Formats: sequence, C-alpha cells, structure tokens
Amino acid sequence: MSERPLRVRFAPSPTGPLHMGGVRTALFNYLFARRNGGTFILRIEDTDQVRYVPGAEEYIIESLKWCGLHYEEGPDVGGPYAPYRQSERKAIYRQYADKLVADGHAYYAFDTPGELEAIRKDFESRKLTFSYNAEERKKLKNSLTLPASEVETNLKNGVPYVIRFRIPENEEIVMHDIIRGEVRVQSSTLDDKVIFKADGLPTYHLANVTDDYLMKITHVIRGEEWLPSLPLHVLLYRYLGWEKEMPQFAHLPLILKPNGQGKLSKRDGDKLGFPVFPLFWKDPDNGETSSGYRESGYFSEAFVNMLAFLGWNPGTEQEIFSLDALVNEFSLERVGKSGARFDPEKTRWFNHQWLISRDTEQLTGLFVKLLHEKGIHKPEEYIRKTVEMLKERAFFVRDFWEQGAYFFQAPATYDESVIKKRWSPEMAALLKELTVRFSSFEPFLAENIKSNIHSLAEERKANFGNLMNCLRLCMVGSSMGPDLVQLCEMLGREEVNTRIDKALAEIRI
Repeated sequence: MSERPLRVRFAPSPTGPLHMGGVRTALFNYLFARRNGGTFILRIEDTDQVRYVPGAEEYIIESLKWCGLHYEEGPDVGGPYAPYRQSERKAIYRQYADKLVADGHAYYAFDTPGELEAIRKDFESRKLTFSYNAEERKKLKNSLTLPASEVETNLKNGVPYVIRFRIPENEEIVMHDIIRGEVRVQSSTLDDKVIFKADGLPTYHLANVTDDYLMKITHVIRGEEWLPSLPLHVLLYRYLGWEKEMPQFAHLPLILKPNGQGKLSKRDGDKLGFPVFPLFWKDPDNGETSSGYRESGYFSEAFVNMLAFLGWNPGTEQEIFSLDALVNEFSLERVGKSGARFDPEKTRWFNHQWLISRDTEQLTGLFVKLLHEKGIHKPEEYIRKTVEMLKERAFFVRDFWEQGAYFFQAPATYDESVIKKRWSPEMAALLKELTVRFSSFEPFLAENIKSNIHSLAEERKANFGNLMNCLRLCMVGSSMGPDLVQLCEMLGREEVNTRIDKALAEIRI
C-alpha cells in the first residue's frame, strides 16, 4: 500500500446513461477507499464534446446517490482539487503537452482527416491495417519529418494540427496490475495516440493522467477495456517526470452477457429482457427510453449486492451483504481476472432476499403508495396483513399487487383448468349452502370458518379438499394463494359471500 494518503477516483464520461459496469467500477473504488481509510472522488471526463450528452452528468450523480456511493470530492460538492469537470480544467493540460513536445516525447501532426482516410483505404485495399506508429510516422506530415521552418510557419499560420505521443521504438514496457500481475507489451505493437486535439482540448489519455497526478490519485481501478491504454499511461507518467507518483493500477474483469458470449453492452438494455442501467433513461436526441433497476422495482441494496459479486467474491458461502458489510470484506486480491457472467435470475433472487429482510412496516408503506396510484384505499392494518401473507413469495413490491390483487377486488376471471378439475353442480350447491352457514356464526374468524367448512363436508359426505379448492376459486380466481381461511377472515363475511355468489352466477359447466 502506498505511503501517501489513499485516493481513488471514478471518472466517467457523460456520453449517455451510466452502464451497470460503470456503477460496478464506482462501487469497487468506493469499497477500496472505505476499506482502507481513503478518499473516493468523482471526476467528470467531458473533454469529448462531440459525444457529450445533456443530462448524462446529472444521471451519473443521481445513480451514485441512489446506490449509496457517496464521494468526498466531486463536481457538485467541490474539494481541494477543484474543478472536477475536465472541460473546466482545459487551461491546465496544454503546458504538459508542450513539455512532451519540447522533450521530444510528442510531436505536431499536420495530416488532415481526409489524408489519413485516404491512407487507411489504401491499406485496406492491400488487406492491411493502417496504424500511425513508429514506422509510419516517418512517412507522414509531422514535426518529425517536416523541416523546422515549415513546422514553425504552419504553427504561425494556424494550420490545424494535433499533438501525438511519440511511442519509443523497440522497447518492452513492463507494468504491474494488482489483479493481473506483471503485464509486458512491446512498443512496436502500439500507435502514436493523439494526446491533444485540433479543438484545443486534450484527449482522454493526457487529461486522465494529468488529473490523476494533480489530484494525487494513488490507485486507478477501472474496467478491463482500459488495459490496452496502460502502456501509454505508464509512458506518460515516465516522460512527464511523474513516475515516482504513478498510481497503482487494477483492471476489473468484463461483465459478460448471460450466455457468457461477449461483453454486456449499453445496447443490450431491454433487448435481452432486463435493465443494464441503474435508472430510467430517455435519450434527449431521439426520445428512446431504457429501463432502469430503480424504476423496475429493485432495491438499491440488492442492485449493489449483485454488482459486488460480478468479479469479486468473499471466499465464503455468504452472498447477502449490505454496503457496510462489503466494505469490511472487500479486497482487490479477491477480484478475478476472467469475465463475470451476468445472471438476471440471480439478480431477481438478490432482490427477493432484500425484500423478505425488509421491515413489514416499510414494505407496507411502499405498497400503500402503489395502491393509492390505483385508486385503492384500505386501512393500513389490512394492507400490512396482506404484505405479511405475500412477502415470502414476492420478488418486488409490485408482486404484492400482481400476486394478491384479490385482497382488494373480486376476481374478474376463473381458472378454467380448476373449474374442469374441481367444479360440479354438487360443489356449487355446497358453496351456496356455505354462504348460509357463514351468515350464522360469530365471530367470523379463521378457526370458525374452517370448522364450518369441515362440518359441512362431513354432513354432506363431500371431499373437504375439493370444497376448499372451489372456495379458493371463488375468492382468488385460481388454485393459488395464501392460507384460505385467513384470507376469508381478512375479506370479511359480507365480501366472502358476495364473491361466492358472483362465482356461482358466472361459472358454467
């Protein structure tokens, strides 16, 4: 561990909604910081103004807050290294690009986009792939090949240019990753990335490294997709003279589609039947919408719990962890290298576990809101009993309605398979007789209800189980549901008899 105060950052680009993979990166940074007494920072990397999407930054911030991932420094809370939006820091970066040029580690490139496209097509025609690398840069329009006087004239006359990093030739770059161990890359496989664009803004690479240095970041924990950028970033630290302050790196495994084939992408949202974003998103350009875990009825604790297990495990059989419990157990050493397959059914299971652990009063309050939206108003005690009877089978709060609408309204239809198997004129007659019995005893409680059904079945030599099934059909419209006599007690004498009469009038065999 570094002797410097531990500082990590989550640095997303506001180019659309935050993918669940991005939330997992934020989560692992948060857990690592909390576990080791460090600082968790949010930095918005918005130097790519072409891809900037209005509302995306606000979405990122709201997503982190919903997940409980509170940061000490960020664009909306400030901090000692403000500003935390790269677009507000653009005056900072030029000096470092100039230093690299002056020291011979970067150069001006005057090739136009059209010229580069023509070269790419020429390479493609020869079944080759063009790369602006150590070999090709010697043949192109840049300050390494043009006379110094021409370079000076171009700069003076405002000829558009970019600044490219000069990858060293024939060097093996040796790096260390906390998760993957030693990583070796030959410089001949790398291209000269643009680090400063013609629009006067840095690219991700220069801005990212500069900000990490200036903000004293000690550990960079990010997705595996950034592993190919690691050699460039290590070289930037070296050539800017910051190698001693270079953070430690950890590249998290990919989140894979449920079938394990390929990375779970933003485009998979809803297409595969589940959200890939934490919150609902509406695209400001085309109005397209994407579902979110919050609006789909997931508890934030369940979402976070699920994300933690995509690539990490505690080394025990325990699977249910609060955020605080995750902090106590988390270590990068228990993060795997291989891709983590996302399982939507397991995600539902996590939500079920968090739902049944919830206090009944809290669940009742959530269900009351849903009922009010449907225009249904019942005493809270009645709703609380409903929740108690249904919660063990529910995955979401909405399931209380979907599985138990019969607590609040008579069934509109009756299961044909149950009618075919259980219903008969004899059963109909028994049910009619049952309404008479139900009207004749006090109090209308479960034990009395059951004894009256039992005694009727005995007196008429009828099948008790069959009679119960037919009564359940009258109450709920199917053969499923909670304890029948408890349900009848909750509904009350008048409603029970009304539902029996309704079923007798509507069911025909």
